[in-house]
Amino acid sequence: LSRYVNSDIPSDLLVKVGDVSFHLHKYPMISRSGRMSRLIYETASAAASSVVPDTAAVDLDDVPGGADSFELAARFCYGMAVDLTAANISGLRCAAEYLEMTEDLEEGNLIFKTEAFLSYVVLSSWRDSIVVLKSCEGLSPWAENLQIVRRCSESIAWKACANPRGVRWAYTGSGATGGGGRPPRAGPGAGGGTASPRWNLGGGGGGGGGDSKESSPGRQAVPPADWWFEDVSVLRIDHFVRVVTAIKVKGMRFDLIGAAITHYASKWLPGLTKDGPHGGALDEPWAQASPGGGLHMIIAGGGAKDDIAASAPAREQRMVVESLISIIPPQRDTVSCGFLLRLLRLAIMLKAAPALVTELEKRVGMQLEQAVLADLLIPSYGRADTAYDVDLVQRLVEHFLVQEQTEMASSSPGRGEPPPPPPEYYGARTAAAASSAAAGLNAKARVARLLDSYLSEVSRDRNLSLTKFQVLAESLPESARTCDDGLYRAVDSYLKAHPTLTEHERKRLCRVMDCQKLSFDACMHAAQNERLPLRVVVQVLFSEQVKISNALASSSGAAGVTGALGSKAPDAPPPTRRQLLDGTPQSFQDGWAAAKKDINTLKFELESMKAKYLELQHEMDALQKQVERGAPSPAVGPKDGGGGGKNQGPSAWSSGWRKLGRLAKMTGADAAGTDGHVPGAPGEAPRKPRRWRNSIS
Repeated sequence: LSRYVNSDIPSDLLVKVGDVSFHLHKYPMISRSGRMSRLIYETASAAASSVVPDTAAVDLDDVPGGADSFELAARFCYGMAVDLTAANISGLRCAAEYLEMTEDLEEGNLIFKTEAFLSYVVLSSWRDSIVVLKSCEGLSPWAENLQIVRRCSESIAWKACANPRGVRWAYTGSGATGGGGRPPRAGPGAGGGTASPRWNLGGGGGGGGGDSKESSPGRQAVPPADWWFEDVSVLRIDHFVRVVTAIKVKGMRFDLIGAAITHYASKWLPGLTKDGPHGGALDEPWAQASPGGGLHMIIAGGGAKDDIAASAPAREQRMVVESLISIIPPQRDTVSCGFLLRLLRLAIMLKAAPALVTELEKRVGMQLEQAVLADLLIPSYGRADTAYDVDLVQRLVEHFLVQEQTEMASSSPGRGEPPPPPPEYYGARTAAAASSAAAGLNAKARVARLLDSYLSEVSRDRNLSLTKFQVLAESLPESARTCDDGLYRAVDSYLKAHPTLTEHERKRLCRVMDCQKLSFDACMHAAQNERLPLRVVVQVLFSEQVKISNALASSSGAAGVTGALGSKAPDAPPPTRRQLLDGTPQSFQDGWAAAKKDINTLKFELESMKAKYLELQHEMDALQKQVERGAPSPAVGPKDGGGGGKNQGPSAWSSGWRKLGRLAKMTGADAAGTDGHVPGAPGEAPRKPRRWRNSIS
């Protein structure tokens, strides 16, 4: 592609800028450009070997702004009219610096003209500042060295921190920024043109002021506090960081900065937040999104997980994630916990810097009580042991406990002075103070419920070891849980998914819950749960019976105290058993009825055993009498020594049966009843019954 100057004088200078060739003249370029003068002089010796001996060839492939900016600079060198706009001023300013078009060569050179336009026109306009900063993306490092980025960022920050009641300009210029094909936001000021106003070097044109100022009486409504979110969200991440950093210095409210970061992430990290600048609410259905989150478009192409972080889109998004983590205000509740968890999931997937990931984990730990289960289920990227990253949740709980201890230590009185009041920004107190004070008492309880739900979900993973489950379940102190029903559900789910656990492992697993903190329904389920160890079932039944007894005792005690202290009815009769039962909850009455039925069944079985024992006693007594009748009389002595042994046999046999009979009669008398009488033994005197130890085995 070639471009020529409309002149009768033949061209004697060929300048190549990329694929474009400019056929120019030496004198106009030398008179206003120091670099062109030097390059033409250096190439003068090679002019004889060129195709056209009088033509000098110069290559300027590295000129900032490319062929368009060089063409504008060449027009200026020829004295032609050049229209300066917010879209071309940054490139033209960098090109003028590159070509060394200084005041030493000519007064009012291009550097002076472009610098004046930047200072007096662009930086005074909100919309033009956004456009110029957006156009600086392809001008590094020239735009940085010439302080264009810094000056535009500070101008944007100053206008964003201004009192909204004093804002009179059209506060949306996204249509002119060309923000990556994103449509402009509808609303006041959005219906303007799609290009910035045009200015010429003569200056003084009021197009820019008329476009950036809002003078219509019908548009004097106060803009919302987030009026600047949409415009700054079209910037590249490094320029967005510069703007946010400058806004922090100016004293912007931290919650507004966090909302701006969330809005930016919603545009550049699709799927990270719900539609809207403030993200999804904690209880919205979007929380059931896929673990891939905003990078689902990237990983849908297949390939190994290691290749995901190495792809070009992933590298760009990793830079966005790392930059957003670094600029999130350190104050609590500046962004939602759900946004932090989704950002953490993305950072782990993209293999962000470990230091930033650790910092983000600490931020999540500060607000862990606000999290929901769906955001906490972060997959184990790059690991094959478990489906979810249980170690990550363990670290989050540890950070939460450390934060709780730090807050308790800081809230304790020191040196007799109360803690200083929280600072105020932008004329209003930060929203973090009120919310943290209201949620401080129940934070541990909410984290405990969240952790129980998480354990119930991850317990279905067959690769989850017992040690990890137990450590995570015991990570919170016992005072955090007032009821262990959620923990019992998690234990039961783990036993279902791991049927090969030994008896010792099952006992070890059940130690994480306290049977005394189970509700009645959980106790009834545990009593019929065949997966639990027998010892745990006994503990559950015993604790439930103790609860019922204590409830009845407390009811009767309360009724007695009420009757003793009552002055209107001092002679009122004590409450009957029926009245006590009527005042007892139905769940306790049902449990007591079931226990009473079991006791009656055991009594019936005991009576049956007693009857069988007495029947055997009668048969043994009859057998003993028959043996005694058939034995010879012991009064007949032996006549010789040889017959003594034969006569002793029946006598010893009879004496053994007598001892056995006496022992059996004694035992039978104890089992017969309270009077000690055994049927079939009329000569026996009644004996005092022995007291036997009751056993539940």
